[in-house]
Amino acid sequence: QVQLVESGGGLVQVGGSLSLSCAVSGGTFRGYSMGWFRQAPGKEREFVATISRNGATTYYANSVKGRSTISRDNAKNTVYLQMNSLRPEDTAVYYCAADPLGRVTPRERDYDIWGQGTQVTVSS
Repeated sequence: QVQLVESGGGLVQVGGSLSLSCAVSGGTFRGYSMGWFRQAPGKEREFVATISRNGATTYYANSVKGRSTISRDNAKNTVYLQMNSLRPEDTAVYYCAADPLGRVTPRERDYDIWGQGTQVTVSS
């Protein structure tokens, strides 16, 4: 059974930085494209970033482009999301997700495997 476990969330001040990690076990990590999504209180879950199987292709939501970097280490079965210049509107539960078909896609429905999420709170 494939499991995704996010970590690295927490409380950070406006303008600060945070690095999220998602460790994948029980599957063939290098065979998955990976995505990050987030859900703020009272809002629907939204796309943040995605990365291809080999890490060569990335795609970001406009809301985080230029402030965030998605990366992966296939030797460690882990995907990362580095977030800088954080804003109060970045406050959300952040989820990582895996697409076994390897698509680089912002569509939530394309991801079959999800983690439990990690809370990020940006305080002003």
